[in-house]
Parts: sequence; structure tokens; C-alpha cells
Amino acid sequence: MPAIVIAVVVLALFALGYVYYSRYLADRVYGLDPSFVTPAHELSDGIDYVPTNKHVVFGHHFVSVAGAAPIVGPAIAVFWGWGPALAWVVIGTIFAAGVHDFGALAVSVRHKARSIGTLTQDVISRRARTLFLLIIFFLLTLVNAVFAVVIGNLLVANPGAVIPIFVEIPLAIAIGQYIYRKRSAALVPSIIGVIGLYLLIWVGNEVPIEITGLADQLGFDRARDLWVIILFVYTFIAARLPVWMLLQPRDYINSHQLFIALGIVLLGVLVGWNSVVAPVFNDVPDDSPSIFPFLFITIACGAISGFHSLVSSGTTSKQLDKETDGRYVGYMGALGEGSLAMCSVLAVTAGVVASRAEWDTLYGDFSTASDGAAGNFVNGVAVFANNLGIPLDLAVIFAAVVVISFAATTMDTGVRLQRYVVQEIATLAGWNALSRNLTLAGIVAVAVPMAMALLPGGGDAGYTFGVLWQLFGTTNQLTAGLALAVVAVWVVSRRRNPVAVIVPLVFLLVMTSWALIVNLRNFIEAGEWVLAPLDAIIFVLAMWLIVEAAMALRRAYTDRAGSAGEPVQPRLDDDDARTG
Repeated sequence: MPAIVIAVVVLALFALGYVYYSRYLADRVYGLDPSFVTPAHELSDGIDYVPTNKHVVFGHHFVSVAGAAPIVGPAIAVFWGWGPALAWVVIGTIFAAGVHDFGALAVSVRHKARSIGTLTQDVISRRARTLFLLIIFFLLTLVNAVFAVVIGNLLVANPGAVIPIFVEIPLAIAIGQYIYRKRSAALVPSIIGVIGLYLLIWVGNEVPIEITGLADQLGFDRARDLWVIILFVYTFIAARLPVWMLLQPRDYINSHQLFIALGIVLLGVLVGWNSVVAPVFNDVPDDSPSIFPFLFITIACGAISGFHSLVSSGTTSKQLDKETDGRYVGYMGALGEGSLAMCSVLAVTAGVVASRAEWDTLYGDFSTASDGAAGNFVNGVAVFANNLGIPLDLAVIFAAVVVISFAATTMDTGVRLQRYVVQEIATLAGWNALSRNLTLAGIVAVAVPMAMALLPGGGDAGYTFGVLWQLFGTTNQLTAGLALAVVAVWVVSRRRNPVAVIVPLVFLLVMTSWALIVNLRNFIEAGEWVLAPLDAIIFVLAMWLIVEAAMALRRAYTDRAGSAGEPVQPRLDDDDARTG
């Protein structure tokens, strides 16, 4: 089947989802109010709380959530066949991710831009807040560790990408300074930044940067590990900077880059008329992970992702100018993520190979499919770009820069969010020295995931594509389910129909709980004594929090039934009545 036909059908479904379903969510489920005073205005401080044009916020939000996961996850999941993978991407994006991302943003804006973990206290219970914060801490640890190793591997494999990636940082800072000082619109400066970035791709191709020799001299077994340390040093510094200085301008540059990448993929498959050679349903080896539940946690982003609720409630809600901008930023951001996941599926089923035999070599077993996922995507996108006349060597660097840029931006946001979570947990524990010290909290936020990323295991790929990815995916989807539980209770308490939230909530909790149990057994059998206890702890916390959420949902229904016919009274900790 021609890949372009699949792309057109998927994008048409996404468009229908935005026009009709997101409008239903905005009007009937979340009840957006254009006159509501958002936290960005009420708490404006010029650092985290900054009223921002919705297109700029969309750029930050989109690129923060569009990291390596919506590329790697679908690139692995086609192991079971492109049909199931793409079906989950489409259905999950429209009816789960859009609901989740949009909902987390809406609830956070109504509660002074508090994080989804803190909101758990407001909506469910104080005890549930502590449980959820611990789960979020584990998730962010896994997110930052996984993405650091993904970036490290790609920088080692594509030394031509080093200069574009690292020069983009001062380039973004310069653009941020210009926009902030001149009060300029961001569009033209960020487009200039994209042009500069692409010129740097040519420079990087001419002057590739290898650090293998330096890593050997410093005693590292793998050059990737040195890159991991460099990345965490950078993110520690980046997380301390005001969002307008680096995070926003870099995200806006990368949002343009993402649209360019999507355009190149779509034009490339149209011009090259590439056909999908992979099977719709793959006959996998007997010892492979089962499609249920692992398809739904392997595609950890690109259908629905708990990390998105952390971004929506952690940084995006602090920048929203108008509450009604949440539909565009939250739901459209989910559709963008789904579009990237679709491109990943097309790249590894129609771009990287020209025959079924070649595809079978890359996807002969789950381990091979996992280890080669990021590289398969890069090579597939390079083929699509080559269809448009871009030299293959430059096309490969371009594709690598796309993946690394998105993953690095997610790490920027992830480390900043982990610093917030560390401070919240420290506050609850009464550790004032940690909760009030940004430097110390930042050190903890980078030290824990860096230690996880540097752990040996899983062969040359480390834990990333071996066993860590499975635990990351499960924890990520579990967090999405728990965030939906918070949103569901809030929707019920406002006397609105929660069905759109509860259906994906139940599905995710079933799949992720199932996967946690299966993974725990596998980790114990394999002697993975780092990951098995983590899995067990997360499972216990999850079950406890599910019980708390069920009790809160029941109370909300009881309260609503008891007050039928009476005016709705806002909760003391809810800001629903504060408008004007």
C-alpha cells in the first residue's frame, strides 16, 4: 500500500478529531471560559509565570512532549504489525491523548497552575498526592535516563549532528534575548534560527565531532556515557534559566523544525511513492512479548503519555494567556504527537527498507527491533528526504538532528519538572534545606536519572532498549491513567459528563497494571534486581492510588447526586469562580 494513502487518511481523522471532538471537550466537558484570569496573569513573575502568545506556548508544549518516545515507541511497536500500531496511534491520540493532555492543562489552570501531583491533593486526598508525587518522581527519573541514553547513542552514531545540536543552544539564547528585550513577535526570529540550524547541518557534515578518543582517555567504557554526563550537566544549567531565555525560543525553533520534518516526510513519500512493505499483522516468534498489554505501553507516547500531564500542568499552564487557548495548545499538541508517531511508523515500514525480506531482517525478533528503532527512523526519514533531492549524507544528519533536538528539549523540561517534584516531596517531608534550595534540588534532579542512565545492563544499548524502556513505558502510561483519574473526579465535581475521561482511564489502568505484573515476573526471572524492586514499588503505589481515586470518584458522584437542583458551589481550593 502507498504510504501517502495511509498518511492522508490518518491526518484527515486527526482533523476531524480537532474540529469536532476537541470542541465537545472544551464546551461540554471542561467548560472553558474566555474571561477567566489565568495563573500566567495572576501570578506573573517573568520567570515561570509568563503570559505568552498561544502559538509560542504551543511551540513549547509541542516540542516538550514530542521527544524521542513518539519516534522510538512506534518504531518498535510495528514489530507486531503496522496495523495494530497505527490503529492505537490514531484511536489513542483522538480519544485518549487529546482528552488527557487537554484535561490536565484545564484542571491545572483552574488551580493556579499547580502540578498534577499537587492537584491530586485538591481533587482526591492529601495521601493520594504523596503517592502520585512518588510515582511521578520515578517516571521523570526513567524519562530523563532513557532520553539521555537515546541522545548519547545518536550522537555517537551521527557525529555530524554534534555541531548543529550544541550551537543551537547559544542561537536560541540570542533569539530569546532579542524577543524579550525588543518585545518582538517570535515568528521571524525563530524562522531565522531554523535557517541557521540547517546551515549548521552542512557544517556538521564537514566537521564531525567524535569523542571516542576522549572517552577512552577519561576511562569510559563507552563514548555514550561521556555524552550522558555532558547532557545532564547542560540540563542542570538549563533548568535554572528563566523559561523565556532558553526553553521558549529553543522550543519554538524546534516546533518549526518539527513541522518541516513532517512536511519532508509527507512530500517525500508522495514524490517517492514509497510503499509499506511491512506486514499489517506480523507473525512474531513464540518467545516475543504479547501484543496485549505490551503494544499499549511500548507506544508510550504518540497515543497517550503521562509525561504530557506533567508538561501541561508543570510549565504550559504557567504560560497560558487565555483559558480558551488550552484547546489549541493541549488537544492540538496531542495531534501533533500522533502525527509524529505516524511518521515514525511510515519511516520504518516504507522508508528504511524496500522489500519484506529487508524488513524481516530488522524486525526478526523483539530485541533487534528495539535496539534498532531510533536508527531505523533516522534512516527511513533520510530516504524520504533523499526523494526530494537532499543528498543522503546530509539527510541522515538532518533526521538525527530532528530526533536529538526533540529528545533534548524533553530532557530540558523533564529535569525542570523533576526539580519541582523534588522540592514538593521535600516540602511534604519537612526537608526545608532541600525544598528551598534550587541548586540542591537541581543536583538531585539530575543525579538520580544520570545514575540510572549509566548503570550497566542490556548489552551495548544499556537499559534503554533492553529492559528500561519497558518499565519507562509502563510507568508513563500508568501516570496517564492516574492523571485521568484526577481529571475525572474534577469533571464529576463540576456536574459535567465524565464518560470521555473515564473510558480511556479504565483502559489504561487495566493495561498498565497488567504490564507491571508481567514485567515484575520477568525482571525477577532475569535477575534484574534494580528494576524488579522499582517495578514492585510502582505497582504498590499505583494500586493504592487507584483505590484512593475510586473512593474520590464515588464521593464526587454522591455529592453531585445529593446537591441535584442546587447551585454549584466551588470548592475552597478551586478557582472556578475567579473570573473577570
